[in-house]
Amino acid sequence: QVQLVESGGGLVQAGGSLRLSCVASGSIFSINAMGWYRQAPGNQRELVAAITAITSGGSTNYADSVKGRFTISRDNAKNTVYLQMNSLKPEDTAVYFCNVGARYSPGTWYNDYWGQGTQVTVSS
Repeated sequence: QVQLVESGGGLVQAGGSLRLSCVASGSIFSINAMGWYRQAPGNQRELVAAITAITSGGSTNYADSVKGRFTISRDNAKNTVYLQMNSLKPEDTAVYFCNVGARYSPGTWYNDYWGQGTQVTVSS
């Protein structure tokens, strides 16, 4: 089993910055893609940013609404993914969830894991 622990959420004024972290632990042989999603009240969960494995080029993908403001990165040695959020807007207010594809041994499938979520609130 894999556990994801997120941190870094909080309350910030518009224009401010926050850095989210997500650490994966447990029975991990390798991690594939890592990403961040968010869900605001009354809305569906949406992809914010994702990053592929280094072996796949470490390419990144962002939602149009956050391009140029958010940056996703990963530290494979620490099984950690980060989301640097700058120039925050009130519409960025949501619960942010970490998502990781991981497997516990070679030759097995990657399974999808989710963190418990961390609240980000941006005041105007």
